[in-house]
Amino acid sequence: MIWLTEKLEFPSPETTSEEGVIALGGDLSVERLMLAYKNGIFPWFSEGEPIVWYCPQERMVLFPNDLRVSKSMRKIIKKNNFKITENTAFNEVIFNCKHIIRNDDFGTWITDDMEQAYINLHNKGIAKSIEVWFYNLETKKHVLVGGLYGVDLGNGVFCGESMFSLMPNASKLAFIHLVRNYNYKLIDCQVYNDHLASLGAKEITRPTFLEML
Repeated sequence: MIWLTEKLEFPSPETTSEEGVIALGGDLSVERLMLAYKNGIFPWFSEGEPIVWYCPQERMVLFPNDLRVSKSMRKIIKKNNFKITENTAFNEVIFNCKHIIRNDDFGTWITDDMEQAYINLHNKGIAKSIEVWFYNLETKKHVLVGGLYGVDLGNGVFCGESMFSLMPNASKLAFIHLVRNYNYKLIDCQVYNDHLASLGAKEITRPTFLEML
């Protein structure tokens, strides 16, 4: 396994392990994260572990024209009961993504260092968020009930990092808004999950993904 040094570089994708691990160590600086994403690499590790960098053999992606909106979701969108904003509550979105209880294995990977790293990217205008709000009749205020965040590579590719829902379908609303309201050519969803597959995402090979980047 290749350990990174202070030098800003990553090994060739050909060295990636069967599990998709390309390197360990390094840091989460803005410069290294941008170099990673531009080369199809992303960090994914748990608290107390070294930074683990991935470039999986199969990449989950969405081509915007393949977006699948179910009949029930179209009804929810038509009712217009939610307010959707962009980049108005990035810190709150990543906080909720970090602490939400999930039914899969992806609930603990946003460490404190990861949280701060993406806030740093957001402060540079690189990481972006979509927020979904619902009006609370008791408090007479909108409350954050869902959202997502990720990295905009500036070349028509958005690298999604995480999403959350405190109400049914809230994260789907955020995702649909992202796809429909930005002129992205490709949404990188990283690894397979049923939630994204239901929205039209699919797996492509690593060489195909890297060629697209």
